[in-house]
Amino acid sequence: MNATPDTTTDRPAGHHAEAAGDAPRTIRRVSGEELLTSTYPMHAYAFGSTPPPTDQVERWRADLAPADDRVTLVAFTGEEPEATAVGISLRQNVRGKTLPMLGVSGVATHPMARRRGHIRAVLTQLHGEMRDSGHVVSTLYPFRQSFYERFGYVGFPKARAIRLHARGLERMLRADVPGEVTFHRIGEVFDDYYAATEAILAERHGFSIFSKQSTQGLAKEDKHWAVFARHEDEIVGTLLYRTNGFGAELQGRHLLARNAVGRSLLLQWLARHHDQYASFTFELPPDERPDLWYVDLDYADETKVSGPLHSAPMGRILSVEGLAGIGAGPARASVEVVDDPFVAGTWTLTGVGGALEVQPGGTPTATLTPHGLAALVYGVLDPAELSLQGYGTVDADTAAALRTLFPPAMPYLHAAF
Repeated sequence: MNATPDTTTDRPAGHHAEAAGDAPRTIRRVSGEELLTSTYPMHAYAFGSTPPPTDQVERWRADLAPADDRVTLVAFTGEEPEATAVGISLRQNVRGKTLPMLGVSGVATHPMARRRGHIRAVLTQLHGEMRDSGHVVSTLYPFRQSFYERFGYVGFPKARAIRLHARGLERMLRADVPGEVTFHRIGEVFDDYYAATEAILAERHGFSIFSKQSTQGLAKEDKHWAVFARHEDEIVGTLLYRTNGFGAELQGRHLLARNAVGRSLLLQWLARHHDQYASFTFELPPDERPDLWYVDLDYADETKVSGPLHSAPMGRILSVEGLAGIGAGPARASVEVVDDPFVAGTWTLTGVGGALEVQPGGTPTATLTPHGLAALVYGVLDPAELSLQGYGTVDADTAAALRTLFPPAMPYLHAAF
């Protein structure tokens, strides 16, 4: 769910204005039945169609279920809910190490309460609480990147949306590819599917996944076919999809391949349908090169970057010490991080045996904002670009050291929330 600060509930604006008055702001966690009268109405207005049916609260109550991996904060003025944000616990691969990740979602403010600093206060508290519970990094899908840049987030590359046309795909059937493809309904093989995503989590930088409990909805709904590419007793590729009728399209979710064999096996599966569907749609990691998959390939890149519905994701660092052990090159640099309540300070960063060591202190030779730190860790900007973005001041020698410590990388967030 895209995050947006400009939302409202359906309660009368006059009632809100009178109730708010000059009462102090309080921020606290909300759960259970209280979600029905605080967070859910704001989310409905922000992300759904309103006014809602008169029995909407009862419909929400019927679907209310525990969410152990989510924290919902609400800012109140007196008794009136003014703003809310949801924090989701996920796991993310950052340069080879799996870290606890905060996913920020459902950010909403009542329009009568805008421009009062509620979102800044809520997000600051959410970041702090989640960092204190062990979350090292945070990501989100913004309604507008510049809004969340204020909170230390830096942009990620957008995953690619691909439409692969049937013409030419049949040549893949002639390729000699080891392994096999198996075909199932997702409800029958959900455990295998989740295990396959965990294997990719361990291998791909930036990749993130929800807890298994939070992903169970795929199995319960059972609305997708699941194709597994298998090689040497391992699942090396997965594709979930639905079909939209003869001559139309095969609508896939993510085409996930751990290697060229996995990708080729999945393409061979699609090739078996080249006379049945006009095209095949799916999401790819941002560094994939479908133009090199096979000769005479015919595809369209339909990737769209545009707020509020199609923004590229963003990420930030919540704990510098928590980065210890991620992959790093053989170099050393001392940096001062400024203008942030969570990662500010002077840090000496050293790559030893392929892993990052973090020590507080040192004599800094570079100044970084939290965005600059995140850009280096995730590999989305070169050190020489930081000053151009306003993300830091780095001299040439320190830039060379940071470039070795944190080589360019291409994070693929994968999980959508």
